[in-house]
Amino acid sequence: MTSRLEQLCQEKGMKMTEQRRVIARVLSDAADHPDVEEVHRRASEIDPRISIATVYRTLRLFEESEIIEKHDFGDGRARYEEISDEHHDHLIDVKSGKVIEFFNKEIEKLQERVASELGYRLVGHRLELYGIPLDKKD
Repeated sequence: MTSRLEQLCQEKGMKMTEQRRVIARVLSDAADHPDVEEVHRRASEIDPRISIATVYRTLRLFEESEIIEKHDFGDGRARYEEISDEHHDHLIDVKSGKVIEFFNKEIEKLQERVASELGYRLVGHRLELYGIPLDKKD
């Protein structure tokens, strides 16, 4: 079965090697926002011949082709996710590194209003919230 990312790559006319297919599948199946090392670990479980250099090159190619999005959530590691048609923002747990995707209509309206009040029409944004769980002492 072809993954969503594989289909996007094919639609963009990208040559799909077997290793690229594996990496695309890993990213399509990811429920989290893996970094390069995690993508490599998961891809290597499928095809042990995939090198970390291949993962780096493939992720860069996918990013340049606007198939995946690269994030820097402040932990020093670039994280990746498939570009989605549906907008969402991120809440990052600074203790565990867990990334939670969310959408909030009120936040979206507020951002539009702020841009308008400053004389702009909002054409895009990226919101990242950083927090710690309420149930932990600190």
